[in-house]
Amino acid sequence: MDLRQLRYFVQIADCGSFSRAAEMLRVAQPSLSQQIKSLEEELGVELFMRHARGVALTELGLQFCDHARRLIQEADHARDSIRSQAASPSGRVSVGLPTSACRGLSLPLFQALSQRLPHIRLHIVETMTGYLDELLRAGRLDVALLYDHKAFEHVAWTEMMAEELMLLGPPDGPLTGAASVPFRQVFEQPLVLPGRPNVARILVERLASRQDIEVAAMDCDSLPAIAQLVRFSGFHTILPHFALATEIERGEMAAIPIVDPAPSWRLSVVVSQRTLNPRGSDGVARVLAEVIADLVDRGVWRARLTAERPPGGRMR
Repeated sequence: MDLRQLRYFVQIADCGSFSRAAEMLRVAQPSLSQQIKSLEEELGVELFMRHARGVALTELGLQFCDHARRLIQEADHARDSIRSQAASPSGRVSVGLPTSACRGLSLPLFQALSQRLPHIRLHIVETMTGYLDELLRAGRLDVALLYDHKAFEHVAWTEMMAEELMLLGPPDGPLTGAASVPFRQVFEQPLVLPGRPNVARILVERLASRQDIEVAAMDCDSLPAIAQLVRFSGFHTILPHFALATEIERGEMAAIPIVDPAPSWRLSVVVSQRTLNPRGSDGVARVLAEVIADLVDRGVWRARLTAERPPGGRMR
């Protein structure tokens, strides 16, 4: 007994005629009759009574027809379910987001994936910049958003945008209201910065060394703690606007552009080629890139796009 025989049987029962069923199924009538004969022999019962106008189900045929319909329905449901998942990536995908971007990016990313890739189980990992590379190399992340990404084996990436870092200070600080602040003058303020290997810290120290500036700053690898120190203890920090956009918009701290030079970094969406879910990881990376581009387009994320929205296919 197979599904083809069951479908033939149900079609004949619905048509009440071998000839009409053969026409509907586009099957030669002798072949159809042979299939039903084999089915009746396997079951050991007659399923149809023949009469002048066609055929009718026997009492056992009626019972068997109910079973056959349920089996066909379940088989169709299983097929459609698998096809649906094949068309839409599924499974778990771990995404690493830097602390400076996670708060503003995680919700729109989750909402976009819920609509675009509903079968994906998203696992967001937040950490300070500098550690995401290590997690990606260790195989603990499938996708990551990296600052000033350095190419290495087993990843593919798409550079997304360039973003400037700003001086963030208390709303009543000595520099609040200034159109800009020279880089050298930044170090006249009490600073709190993420410690190494945070990319922001490395960038600031590199620029400072070129001007023979010694970086004296409190080390803090907690964004909420940095925000508290800036708001209530007179500290300043050097981070992108997006990192503390909520506090800036509420007037709880001020953001001042830095010039001569303006510290900036580039952001890339990176996909591990060692991922156990390549279709899911590629799909999530594309959605992540599109969400970032949309935030920049709408002015929510103050940055400059350096890449077009990614097309379908493997991220590069």
